[in-house]
Amino acid sequence: MGKHFIVLGLTFAGLAAFAVFAGWAFFEGSQFGGGWRSLGPIWPYVVGGCVMVAALTGVLMWLAFYSANHGFDERFDPDEY
Repeated sequence: MGKHFIVLGLTFAGLAAFAVFAGWAFFEGSQFGGGWRSLGPIWPYVVGGCVMVAALTGVLMWLAFYSANHGFDERFDPDEY
């Protein structure tokens, strides 16, 4: 039980620290330069990158399920042939 408590405690502490950092970065990012309006020109690239990652993820998952469903992931047994 003690190991699980330590792992869960460290996980929670890490997630809390990341949440604090993300909030701080979001707040500070809106304070300098032109704020979030100055990031306008890069949003199409961000959206395009997200779409490409989603498409690649979908294709790779389809390929994994296709090969598994069609028997390509079975171990080869040379004695069968």
